[in-house]
Amino acid sequence: MRLYPATQPTLYFIGVTTAQSSIMKIFPLWAKELGLCDAVIKGIDLPLHAPRESYREVVSFVKDDPLSLGALVTTHKLDLYAAAKDLLDHVDPYAEKLSEVSCLSKSGGLFSAHAKDPVSCGLALEMFLPENNWQEHGGEALLLGAGGSALAMSLYFSKLDHPPRRITIANRSTPRLHSAQAALTGLDLELVFAHGPSPEDNDALIKKLPPYSLIVNATGLGKDAPGSPTTDAAAYPAHSFVWEINYRGDLIFMEQAGRQKTEKKLHVEDGWQYFIHGWTQVISEVFHIEIEGDLLARLSEIANFARG
Repeated sequence: MRLYPATQPTLYFIGVTTAQSSIMKIFPLWAKELGLCDAVIKGIDLPLHAPRESYREVVSFVKDDPLSLGALVTTHKLDLYAAAKDLLDHVDPYAEKLSEVSCLSKSGGLFSAHAKDPVSCGLALEMFLPENNWQEHGGEALLLGAGGSALAMSLYFSKLDHPPRRITIANRSTPRLHSAQAALTGLDLELVFAHGPSPEDNDALIKKLPPYSLIVNATGLGKDAPGSPTTDAAAYPAHSFVWEINYRGDLIFMEQAGRQKTEKKLHVEDGWQYFIHGWTQVISEVFHIEIEGDLLARLSEIANFARG
């Protein structure tokens, strides 16, 4: 990994396979619309659960380089925070609560960490979940994966007047499950933490759900690693919402659910809106621009056109 001083205002994308992301062709179009014509985006790829020293090197570089203005962090949100939190001048309340960072920014001489996902995942969910779904139908939420996205969704649900009646977080490793449980302590939610080391375990959890539930692939499987957290035999409850929070990759999870879409009257959603809200939230923070209303709509249109 080689990190060179930026020669123009730079936003970094810290991930696993950043060159494959649509943001690489969308950001220049957004920058033009936002009047940031000299700003660029660069990817920094790290392996899953990279060494602590790698995270610290990246964070120190962004902090100390004058034209490196900030970063969006995906996949590494928890690991990067754990490795480099002492290098941060300020941590927002969501980042502190969740022990994760999805955005790095600079303002007033401070180098700050933010957890933007509780906001961006909520905005994405509200685009396809009916407003009174939980109140009217009493469905549950099953979050497959105990990483940053699952924690963010749980925090978002805790702010609702009528959240899902039960939220199950399932993960194949127990250490990450235990850390999720610790991070979410104190929320006014009925939370269940389930150890599911195999796709068949997740199938069993899906089978127990009532109608009008939400099932989310928050594992990274399908994008950061091949595969799906479920098997082809997973039987979805009727009228449920199946959310693949990835928008690129093999998306086997989404394909599996799609085969039952008509029979079970499912709503199957990919992660495109999550992608748009996630990036616009970070760009707003890093470049100190308010992005909402008509401006957000224009950026969404530009992204949809670029996606093709």
